Amino acid sequence: MEYDVIIIGGGITGVGTARDCAMRGLKTLLLERSDFATGATGRNHGLLHSGARYAVNDPDSAAECIRENLILRRIASHCVEEHDGLFISLPEDDLGYQYQLVEACRSCGIPAEIIDPEEAKRIEPTVNPALTGAVRVPDGSVDPFRLVRANELDARMHGADILTYHEVTGLITQGNRVEGVKVRNTHNGQQFEIRGKITVNAAGIWSAGIARMAGVEIKMFPSKGALLIFANRVNKMVINRCHKAANGDILVPDGDVTILGSTSDRVPLGECDDVRVTPREIATLLREGTKLVPILSSTRILRAYAGVRPLVAEDDEEAGRGISRGIVCLDHEQRDGLAGFITITGGKLMTYRLMAEKATDIVCSKLNVKRRCETAVIPLATRPSTHSSLLTSRSSLLTPDSLYLCECEKVTVGEIRELIVSGEVATLTQLRRRTRMGMGKCPGRYCALRAARLMSSAGGKTIAECGRDLADFVNERWKGIYPITWGTTLADAQYMASVYKGLCGLDKIPRS
Repeated sequence: MEYDVIIIGGGITGVGTARDCAMRGLKTLLLERSDFATGATGRNHGLLHSGARYAVNDPDSAAECIRENLILRRIASHCVEEHDGLFISLPEDDLGYQYQLVEACRSCGIPAEIIDPEEAKRIEPTVNPALTGAVRVPDGSVDPFRLVRANELDARMHGADILTYHEVTGLITQGNRVEGVKVRNTHNGQQFEIRGKITVNAAGIWSAGIARMAGVEIKMFPSKGALLIFANRVNKMVINRCHKAANGDILVPDGDVTILGSTSDRVPLGECDDVRVTPREIATLLREGTKLVPILSSTRILRAYAGVRPLVAEDDEEAGRGISRGIVCLDHEQRDGLAGFITITGGKLMTYRLMAEKATDIVCSKLNVKRRCETAVIPLATRPSTHSSLLTSRSSLLTPDSLYLCECEKVTVGEIRELIVSGEVATLTQLRRRTRMGMGKCPGRYCALRAARLMSSAGGKTIAECGRDLADFVNERWKGIYPITWGTTLADAQYMASVYKGLCGLDKIPRS
């Protein structure tokens, strides 16, 4: 196998780069060692940044954010919710920062308007009534899972090959050039080599390890961020604290829930594969979050989770929040004398498309391809579904495939059946990342069992295989629940345990 470009990493930057490369006519392959969005892409607060948060201290990143904000609203409207945001000042905050923020925003091209605190309370009733100032900005929310899915589908439609569960175990080098990758199929252990004219390292926080395979160093700063999901949508707009970025100062409405984030702590690279939320982080988030919206203190928490930001820092003394969130695109031929190898990292979910454009521009220049980037003007693909309507065309009766299998996220039986029959998914966790099944208020309490039954009937899996898959799914969901098991959350967890252990006997199924 030989390609023009091989891309390592199935996060939003990797699939975005695969889309851009394929749209420019390059023979493209994307490799992901696990599944899509398993790193930082699937573990953030889904904020559609206006850039205001970075305007004072990182104006370049802020300007990138507002440009990409407007682009995403055009090309990915099915992944975006537009509702604006507020930066609020509380009595203990310096009100002068509000004017500094507005001035910085306007210099970056970000619309920012100071509004009366009473007006802020009118348009956002749950906000802390003690606020002393408010600034309105064009924030919003974006669904990272749908965004990854849309880019993946679009990349495939333009001819890209995509292999999940294929781990890069080494880089093939000849002299001072990378000529391909060594790959292991993580399902069956098969190992083989793939040749490529250019290899793009888009592995997020794991980019340093990939680069090390080629003998080059990237100084990564793994910055862990913990977040909480609340069971209700308590605020209509994004609410930010109007001060220098700190822990627990962003509250993002997302569908029927609210996400509070985040913290920032350096962690060792070795811990990035399995980051857990600590009681200290939960206490910090709750303490700071209730200052934004006091009702959070009595709102049920659905889940706690954490991701690791792939920040690049050359200085060991730099603090996590002091490092720029800007894009880092490394042409290793210029930087290290190693041809055929590029790293794209840093940045944010918001700027993934621009990151992909920068990386693809370098690839095209090295391959003498003259086609320009069109990802900013051509809308992302959406998968057509024959089951998108609840009603049949000639009858008012519901069909079995048009019924919701997951009521929380409005996922139909037909949509899930299509993915199973086509072979696109083989596990419930893969199904969750592509459809959001099990990510609603009930964390898969009922839909996971239904989906497992469908896996058996439509996918040909045995009852025992489906039982093990269901146990894996429930245990994965439990990882985000156990840190916040008190009050009604504890009662819900006990009920879920009685269903899956007592009724279904999942704890008695032999594990593979």
